[in-house]
Amino acid sequence: MTTDLAALQARHLDTLEAAYATTLSHHGFDGVLLYSGHPHRHFADDQEASFATHAHFLHWVPMPGLAHSWLLIQPGKPPRLYFHAPDDFWHLPAGLPDEAWVSRFAVEQGRFEQPPALPGGRFAVLGEVAPDLAASLEAELNPPALTAALDEGRVRKSDYEVACLREANRHAMAGHRAARDAFLAGGAELDVQLAYLGASRQRESALPYGNIVGLNAHGGVLHYQHYDTAAPARRHSLLVDAGHRYRGYCADITRSWAGRDADPLFAPLVDGVTRLQRRLIDALAPGVDFVALHARMHRELGALLVEHGLVTASAEAAVAGGITRAFCPHGLGHLLGLQVHDVGGRRATDGSPLPPPQTDPMLRLTRELEAGMVVTIEPGLYVIPLLLAPLRASSAASDVDWAKVERLAPHGGIRIEDDVWITRHGADNLTP
Repeated sequence: MTTDLAALQARHLDTLEAAYATTLSHHGFDGVLLYSGHPHRHFADDQEASFATHAHFLHWVPMPGLAHSWLLIQPGKPPRLYFHAPDDFWHLPAGLPDEAWVSRFAVEQGRFEQPPALPGGRFAVLGEVAPDLAASLEAELNPPALTAALDEGRVRKSDYEVACLREANRHAMAGHRAARDAFLAGGAELDVQLAYLGASRQRESALPYGNIVGLNAHGGVLHYQHYDTAAPARRHSLLVDAGHRYRGYCADITRSWAGRDADPLFAPLVDGVTRLQRRLIDALAPGVDFVALHARMHRELGALLVEHGLVTASAEAAVAGGITRAFCPHGLGHLLGLQVHDVGGRRATDGSPLPPPQTDPMLRLTRELEAGMVVTIEPGLYVIPLLLAPLRASSAASDVDWAKVERLAPHGGIRIEDDVWITRHGADNLTP
């Protein structure tokens, strides 16, 4: 870890200690025990599913993948880390890194499948803990008000967190470049995925989410989950939605490319969605209503559909008639941090709910932007038969050039996604 990152992390921990002391006092707790979590075995098997460390634990301890460990936070005392590292000849035990942050913690190493005993007082325990286990500790399990307050403390990122997110983006973009090259060289989806993993220097189990690698029509499946091993005979398009995790912090980036067999309509639409996304990023600043920005995305998407002749009515009519939502059913973006879809996106600062509009139930961020937030901006344009079938049967059907839509169908879709830090003066795009 560089000296600069170590200094940023020291200030991050200073801020966390002060914030937790204030929050715990406000909610009447003497302390909180954070559990890292643990992997689960598949039913009737001895193999374990993939595992992600609990994010509130990661907020303090930058070791993604650390399991069976506990962190006791008591105001006025050093954080106490119960570090699970049992003697084991079947597996390599976890080890603490030689980094400055470790000296901030009182560390006990050993076997901690069971939680440590708590001192007297009122304590909470956060994480995936069995209710009877929390009861044996005489602790309150995931109390909603405290959990919401600690979630809110993760909404605005420290300079250390932004540095980690920037580094995650740097690694992820190296993977995206390699993915593009593998596609242009004729690779199958699996080849593209392997190129991405190699260039971004990570194994598949370390990814913050399952990479989406969709050739041709697969790019129109929003969370496409397979990797074909055979290359298609025709290469219309590639969509890659793929990330990287650095010290727990997640990059979430999407790119779309035209292939050698792309219809002449497709590449200009990729350029159009890219320019639309850049305009939306330029509009980011503290105080911007994200719901209103999402509505602007639909207006500009309507204009793009009109410009390229997919819609014969006005851009306003395309939005009002539900046409744009048939071509882009997801939200403009979400908060990003220790979780890909980070906490707090649908709540106001005081914890009150901010549900999405009825027209946009998938919108994951519904609050005003604030300095310190990191958000994704990801407009899209897809040909999804399941969503276009109702449009064909609606009164707006005559406003769509269905012949052009059919020409685009083999390409699946387009999504352009970057990760953006909201600063006091505007926005800083973390994605190279």
